Amino acid sequence: MAAYKCEKCGMTIGSMTCGQCDKELVHGTIAADDGHDVHVSECPDGHGKVKSPMCCGQDMVNVK
Repeated sequence: MAAYKCEKCGMTIGSMTCGQCDKELVHGTIAADDGHDVHVSECPDGHGKVKSPMCCGQDMVNVK
């Protein structure tokens, strides 16, 4: 389960699922053009990925 937490306010997000296969998204990272890592949640079957959620104007961190 990809779970995220806001380090500023403590808000958490639980599992997210793929709209095509309904499988739970897994946490991963991709390298941005400038070289820093971007946190993503992606479908284990390769249907795509989304950037990690944001809260309080900053990226939420993966807690799993």
